[in-house]
Amino acid sequence: MLATLRSTWTLLFGIGLLMLGHGLQGTLLSLRATAEQFGTVVTGIVMSGYFVGLLAGSLLTPRLVARVGHVRVFAAMASLASTAVLVHALLVDPTLWFAMRFLTGLCFSAGFIVAESWLNGSASNDTRGTLFAVYMLVAVGGVAGGQLLLNLADPDGYALFMAVSVLVSLALIPILLSDGPAPPIRPYRSFGLARLYRVSPLGFVGIAGSGLSQAALYAMGPVYGREIGLGTGTISLLMAAAILGGALLQLPIGRLSDRLDRRSVILAATVLAALAALAAPFAQPGPPVPLMLLFALFGGLSLPLYSLCVAHTNDFLAADEMVGASSALLLANAIGCVAGPIAAALVMRWLGGDGLLWYLAAVHLAIGGFTVWRMTRRTAVPVAEKGPALFIAPDAADVATAVSQESRQGRPAMA
Repeated sequence: MLATLRSTWTLLFGIGLLMLGHGLQGTLLSLRATAEQFGTVVTGIVMSGYFVGLLAGSLLTPRLVARVGHVRVFAAMASLASTAVLVHALLVDPTLWFAMRFLTGLCFSAGFIVAESWLNGSASNDTRGTLFAVYMLVAVGGVAGGQLLLNLADPDGYALFMAVSVLVSLALIPILLSDGPAPPIRPYRSFGLARLYRVSPLGFVGIAGSGLSQAALYAMGPVYGREIGLGTGTISLLMAAAILGGALLQLPIGRLSDRLDRRSVILAATVLAALAALAAPFAQPGPPVPLMLLFALFGGLSLPLYSLCVAHTNDFLAADEMVGASSALLLANAIGCVAGPIAAALVMRWLGGDGLLWYLAAVHLAIGGFTVWRMTRRTAVPVAEKGPALFIAPDAADVATAVSQESRQGRPAMA
């Protein structure tokens, strides 16, 4: 494992820089849109452009890689993303910003796929899971650190936009100077959404619901902070708390789901996350620490939902189906991600800033209710026949699928 880390540390360093810029950009644009008085609904639509681009990138990137290779795709997309960030600062216009958010999502999707494929090719069967956990810690840490960079300059100025552009551009260097071989292109069977639902209804609903929740939190969380009167520094800490909470509880919750009926863990996590969201409005008056703790608890319970649902879905797949199914999982999540910020913005226009919390609670309670119904329709998968629950986020499904596939070679699909 140490040898693997020594051979991939430059790549992990580049990913860290990319995620620092990614974390800073999302919160910066949300705050700046509020300051420019875009309106809550328009801000939600603008921020959803990133997830539309992420969806398009997941479909387009494999074709580009097949034509020109991983390195050229990553270099081109990172350069384009760095340019798109600066366009936001040059002209403040909702339509243009939506287009640039779409372009950013498209580029980041390509960057994630290329970087994760590279890591996957650098690992052996024995080290892949651990390397992937390190990768996700670097990625989540980068996003959380990006929130704290908001305190370096005024969001109403140009400096932070330039900082994002510099970070994204610097992320190119480790990838371009890596001496490892380019990863191979892996073919996969088509696996549509209808088939995904038939295989695992709870996996499908949970993954889509994860997108509805997490995209709304990332896109509209800073708007919520502004509407309840928080300053930029406090908002950055609030968002960082939610992300770090998710990082801290991902592994413990995943391990627990390996030992119990995974559906019971999903049910407990969603209900407790809803209660944390419902409690947050009561923590707003006074010092921000209680509110930050509740956001950390919400993130810790909500962000692992994607990982749990991927693991639950994999429990019902044969090894040769997993790569094809990963594209359907990404598509289901991306649909939720596109709709999440817009739906949350509509609720916030109706109920005010606290509408975000009511929206998040409603999404999680709906997933919990569906989980209860599914527990009456299908028996639990025996512990001995489960695949591992991996520390993953939606952008990481490519590598996660490979890890799970290696762990279950030769196992039949569950009935």
